Amino acid sequence: MSTSNSHKFRTINIAQLKLDEHNPRIPKSIREGNPTEQELMEYMLLDASLTELMLAIGQNGYFPGEQLLVVLDSSDSKYRVIEGNRRLSAVRLLNNPELATVQKIKVQKVIEETTERPTEIPCLIFDNEQEIHKYLGFKHITGIKEWRLLEKARYLSGLKDSLFSTKTIIQASREIAKMIGSRADYVKRVLVGYEVFKLIEDENFYKIRDLSDTTFYFNYIVDSLNKTNIKTFIGVDFEKEQPLENLSQENLKKWTCWLFEKNDQNKTRLIGNSSDLNDLNAILGNPKALFAFDTKGYSLERAKELAGELDEVFMNFISTALTNLEKADSMVIKVKNFYIDLDKDLREIRLLTDKIKSTVKVTNENE
Repeated sequence: MSTSNSHKFRTINIAQLKLDEHNPRIPKSIREGNPTEQELMEYMLLDASLTELMLAIGQNGYFPGEQLLVVLDSSDSKYRVIEGNRRLSAVRLLNNPELATVQKIKVQKVIEETTERPTEIPCLIFDNEQEIHKYLGFKHITGIKEWRLLEKARYLSGLKDSLFSTKTIIQASREIAKMIGSRADYVKRVLVGYEVFKLIEDENFYKIRDLSDTTFYFNYIVDSLNKTNIKTFIGVDFEKEQPLENLSQENLKKWTCWLFEKNDQNKTRLIGNSSDLNDLNAILGNPKALFAFDTKGYSLERAKELAGELDEVFMNFISTALTNLEKADSMVIKVKNFYIDLDKDLREIRLLTDKIKSTVKVTNENE
């Protein structure tokens, strides 16, 4: 990124730099508490592998190409770091390890193993934050240094609120997509997903044990909004100017509980992987299966049978078994030591195939 009159290069002493309490990588529960720099560093020490970065800088010095992106804060004449908060924290801790209130042993070990203690950091100074957004959008949303999905969502939501507040989500998605080099439909899904997340957050995550903004899997929302029946069940309509206009709070709570509320065995009713979300999508498209899953408490697998998915599951099981047996057959001549229960297992396979054939025959005759 080239410099111009609107962003100037300077090497700045760390005493003149300060962390950004509005950093989208910091959870809302922390940002809303007006965190001190000490609290921000504590979060990063616990969550962001800060000691590894300290070790790298402490052994090799600060790489001049890793410039911080900063803006001058007129309230205290210090430079607020918009991009590079982890790097600033690492350098601060190298010079003042007593600032660490957590991970003290790891920090001290880094201090003992390193010698470099940079006190000045190369920075690009911008006139205002908005000038940095396009660069950060490309770098962290579509570029090679991606943030986690919830961090992306916070950032994109901030872009919408600051640059496109008068536009609808659909319009803003198009503009932001052009700005950061991404797809409009993806940006829209993330923005809408973040609005859904904020509704859940506003309900205190329905008081689900151990669920908070730091433990919530935001990708569950974004992936779910890509499933037609789940999206309809929650009440999200991407064709409307206000996609959440008809959102069902009751169904959103159910969706959240299914994915995050744990039973006595510490298990949820389903997980947010592709397989379970596809199964849930099929169940939500079948009233009988939905009633069984939601009201009668059927397991996901059992409710899926009512959604007419069992035929495909059966076929996949047979196909997978056949593929595995073909692989075993192709390598049998190369095996030198056969395990002791091989004959027994082969007999079991034969008995099972005969049993399946018999059941299929009876079923077809009855029909």
